[in-house]
Amino acid sequence: MKRASTENVFPDKALSNYRITKLPNSLRELPNFILRMTNFIPIFPLGIVVFPGEHLNLHIFESRYKQLVQECIDQKKPFGIPSVIDNKLQEFGTLVEIREISKVHDNGEMDIKTEGSAIFRILEVIKEVPGRLYSGAIVNYPHNNNESSPEHMRKLMVAVRELHQQLKVGKDFKKAEDEIGSYDVAHHVGLSLQEEYELLCLMDERYRQEYLKRHLVKVMPTVAGMEKLREKINLNGHFKDLKGFNL
Repeated sequence: MKRASTENVFPDKALSNYRITKLPNSLRELPNFILRMTNFIPIFPLGIVVFPGEHLNLHIFESRYKQLVQECIDQKKPFGIPSVIDNKLQEFGTLVEIREISKVHDNGEMDIKTEGSAIFRILEVIKEVPGRLYSGAIVNYPHNNNESSPEHMRKLMVAVRELHQQLKVGKDFKKAEDEIGSYDVAHHVGLSLQEEYELLCLMDERYRQEYLKRHLVKVMPTVAGMEKLREKINLNGHFKDLKGFNL
């Protein structure tokens, strides 16, 4: 279970590549002003990469994110998870939809199940949203080409299965073989956080498959005895208990 928090790990220097907006005092009386801006989304920066179609379980305990989640539930809207790497907010992230509230604890903390839907690119960070505890961003949604060669994916899956066999791990992708894409296997081939982010930034399925193929060619000869890789591939499906990123 990942504990999702952003306390004390989001220094201002991490935002040096972004324009950060603070509304003038005259707009403080209009708490919903910024929420009506085109392509505004509430954001929950975390030190992970979320892929479209991924099912992500989160434990929500901070007041600002309890507010964010409750608002998204009430208004049936998504929120964004931009990746944080080396204590720096990255340009790309994934929009997620709340699929289920698994549990509401007595203290108001929540266990939720989400699903990634679309990749976004941050244009502008809204550090202080009037009337809200959480931050947001103005984003756009790059075109993402998901078409690929089934034959290339089939060959890639042969290599993925061979990797898992060598590591003596089992992974049920819960899809027919011809329905599996690069996002489905990305967390299960031992990519580092930086490599997962690089994959997220590729907006063509053919390039993503090539990226994964090259990774597998690199790791297969040295896979024997790699306990850390085995643990990384097996780590999935629990409620993520993460410390997040302060704007």
